[in-house]
Amino acid sequence: MPLRPPLSLDSLDAHPLVEGFSALRVRAHAAEGGAGVWTLELHHGKANEVGRAELDELERLAARLAAPDGPVALVTFSRRRSARGTPLFISGANVTEREGWGDEEVRAHVRRQRAILAALRRAPVFHVCVVSGVALGWGTELLIAADYKLCTPEAVFGLPETGLGILPGAGGTSELWALIGPAQALRLGMTGERVGAEEATRMGLTQELLPDLDAALARAVALCAGVARCSPTALAAFKGALLGSVGAPAEERAEREALAYERCVSAGQAAIGRASFAQIRDGAAPAWGPRR
Repeated sequence: MPLRPPLSLDSLDAHPLVEGFSALRVRAHAAEGGAGVWTLELHHGKANEVGRAELDELERLAARLAAPDGPVALVTFSRRRSARGTPLFISGANVTEREGWGDEEVRAHVRRQRAILAALRRAPVFHVCVVSGVALGWGTELLIAADYKLCTPEAVFGLPETGLGILPGAGGTSELWALIGPAQALRLGMTGERVGAEEATRMGLTQELLPDLDAALARAVALCAGVARCSPTALAAFKGALLGSVGAPAEERAEREALAYERCVSAGQAAIGRASFAQIRDGAAPAWGPRR
């Protein structure tokens, strides 16, 4: 039997909310074979700004994604618009909540932001970000934590922090250059210039430009359908080995690959794949079991 889509655009809101989240809308979607796909819909604060409440839940989300019963894919998106009709992804950090903070409190808070985004980056899931709106500061930095980025013509990206006497401190300085190159990262961080969807896709900040939000979500669904067919253990091993190989010497990269492959064998996933080859060839997913 062909794999059912892991989520339906027509009934997205009908899927159950995952317990433990209130600032963020996290929903669970079932796919054939037991693999789960979660969606994270951003709809909080005045303009989807990220503050302490959202950080608490993003930290919780990263832990849930890494659990043995966690999903295999996550789609992050926003349908939100401002009162003036401006589409919003994430407008930036919640700077107003920092009024009255001392220097040490600010330092600790930003270090925590960086650590949480790093945990999301390492989560053993395929994380697709769909940007159809303003993605400034934190909105652009969140893309560093995603595995694949889709956008629409309404997307706008930028790093305004240096104009506020700070710098993008949740990966925009340390990691963004690896995605778009030092020259483009310096351009965004040192000029505060905003770029649209076409320019963002050209420079590699996003991977695909779709005509509108529905088309982008449909593309995310198609990507997740492929992920949901796969072994959660093999997916985690592949992502861990690949990210761990970035910047490593050739011998270390080869050893990471060998250990990740052997992990799949030891966990019984290779045997399940061999025994279920005909089923997999027909587009169905075997019972891989929980992530190991």
